[in-house]
Amino acid sequence: MKKDVEVRHNKDEDDGEVTWEPLGRESGGQSHPPTPVTFMATRARPVFNLRLKLVLSYLGVALGAILLLVIVVSLAVQNYFFSAQQKELQTNAEYLAQQVEQVYSTQAGRSWANVPPLGGIFGPNLLVVIDKNLILHTPSRPPLLSLNDTNLPEALKQALVQALQGQEVEGTLQGSPDSDTFSGQYISVPLRLEGLPNGQIIGALLLAQPNQYPRGFSPYAFLANVDQAILIAGVIIAIIVVIFSLMLARRFTRPLESLTVAAEHMKGGNYAQRVTPPKSQDELGRLALTFNAMADTIEADVTELRHQEQLRRDMIANIAHDLVTPLTAIQGFSEALADEVISEPKARQETALLIGREVQRLRRLVSDMQRMTSLESGYVQLDIAPLNLHELLDELLSVIGPECEQAGITVHNEIAPTTPLVLADSDRITQVLLNLIDNARNHTPVGGKIIIGAQVGDRFLTVWVSDTGTGIVPADLPYIFERFYRADRARTGSTAGSGLGLSIVKAIITSHGGTIRAESTPNQGTTILFTLPLAPEELTDSETPQNIDPMTHFREYA
Repeated sequence: MKKDVEVRHNKDEDDGEVTWEPLGRESGGQSHPPTPVTFMATRARPVFNLRLKLVLSYLGVALGAILLLVIVVSLAVQNYFFSAQQKELQTNAEYLAQQVEQVYSTQAGRSWANVPPLGGIFGPNLLVVIDKNLILHTPSRPPLLSLNDTNLPEALKQALVQALQGQEVEGTLQGSPDSDTFSGQYISVPLRLEGLPNGQIIGALLLAQPNQYPRGFSPYAFLANVDQAILIAGVIIAIIVVIFSLMLARRFTRPLESLTVAAEHMKGGNYAQRVTPPKSQDELGRLALTFNAMADTIEADVTELRHQEQLRRDMIANIAHDLVTPLTAIQGFSEALADEVISEPKARQETALLIGREVQRLRRLVSDMQRMTSLESGYVQLDIAPLNLHELLDELLSVIGPECEQAGITVHNEIAPTTPLVLADSDRITQVLLNLIDNARNHTPVGGKIIIGAQVGDRFLTVWVSDTGTGIVPADLPYIFERFYRADRARTGSTAGSGLGLSIVKAIITSHGGTIRAESTPNQGTTILFTLPLAPEELTDSETPQNIDPMTHFREYA
């Protein structure tokens, strides 16, 4: 199968952009030498914006409705006019017939020979009166209009004959385009003796009304004026509709234009762009509010991504730094031992101990990273059970208390013995308290204090570790729980850790369903607060951890 490939040249008439589409040839399953490339120029269709589409839509609907209204009104007026004209013609014919019958019966002695001439008094109307012998008693044409021929047209003769037979005949006489030729509606009625409904027929009367007059007013000129007035009114309404549709389309499209501009700015990287919501609380107003909310979310996500990217770079730099220092020391000491630069047994033993401490430091760093990853991924299985924090803290202070006293720091356990139990993993909470107390001890000067307390809430117990140390500057406070983040207070030479301590603490507390935050004032101290779920009363009073599934209660509180 062969397929031509060509290059088409497209140019937008509005913006002048030119595009080329290739035209070539390919064959399924077979290879062919490249064919010459041709260029075929095509023009894209003009693009109409939304406002123009709305205006055209409103205008199309309005013009369609106006056109339909004009046709309906014009037909209704014409129908009414013709009906009224026909009724008026019939009324006039019956009236004239009564007059002729009265003249024939009273004044002419029932003889057509004595009937005076009847023509010339009815203006442009055509009046024809004949007796039953078909003798004409009126002029054959009106004084101002002419007939198609000198005699009566055949249609009028037939109408008169039918009237002599007692029938009432209506019709229309079509003349020539000549304005002097008579054309119009006519009616033929029988003439009866003394005007009685069942009287003897003595003749017939035909009355015709012209459609156009040679001079003066014409009945059809009224219809023309009515149609013209309707057309003018339709044009005026169409102009009003155009103006109204432009205003309405502008009102509809202005918020959309603002949204489009804002979206273009956001596409260019300006995530702070917002739109002003319209005053109306319709779909456009909700769309603007939703766009602003979406922009807030995107800006926050982008800011967080940038922050995470910066943290990732800092983490890589910190890992490299923390790995380079011990590896460099290990390499230097190892080369010194291998080259027998250090020959004394005691010095060699001290060097070996230094190498061991650096290796231990590397293992601790790797262990912290593994522990952090396991906690955040949820792979660590917590041994949840009711836990007495007062007793746990007493046991912990009996171990680390002497070290704090040697440093001149006083540690106080202000967790009341009656504090309710919490649902927690004893080993993990011990790690949390040990990490926080050790961190506070490293940054509290001689004579300072560390206080551990707790306060019972509705469903959680709030625990805090407060010190009177150097504090944390406000700029660093939001990030102290991030991986490898070191504020100035934690980046001193002798106290520099892996930078994962507080991150591990946050991961442990979060895995228990609690929260953690920090409050600090530079040069006054820092307080770390975290929450743990309270144990249910039925668990602490009547059941033991061996008889229940502690995770069931933990999930209820988490």
